[in-house]
Amino acid sequence: MSVGPASGDVVMGLIAEGEANLIADATFALSTPSRVQILGCLLDGPRAVGEITALLGMEQSAVSHQLRVLREAALVKSERHGKRRVYALSGDAVRELLAAARHLAAQQPVGSRRERAAGAAGG
Repeated sequence: MSVGPASGDVVMGLIAEGEANLIADATFALSTPSRVQILGCLLDGPRAVGEITALLGMEQSAVSHQLRVLREAALVKSERHGKRRVYALSGDAVRELLAAARHLAAQQPVGSRRERAAGAAGG
């Protein structure tokens, strides 16, 4: 017999509010393509802001802003190396999350929902 949460038993599929908030924060951090690209830059190892800027062709201020969002969501960590701040993925879980997201993206039909919506809005 299955017992529900009213009896005090834990339901395996239920996600506690605190955990749900943390997951929502992480998925919000992944909701912008530039932040996903920044995480991709860090897959091969730690990089300074200037390196990420050069790889992505973004303004340094934009990269710094996006890194702050990623750091607040605990997806990246940073260390000072002299005058430079070097960023890295915060752990293997982030690497696994990116791998899963890339796998899901590969399952989508050609032309993302975002691209289709932009095309419809443009006429």
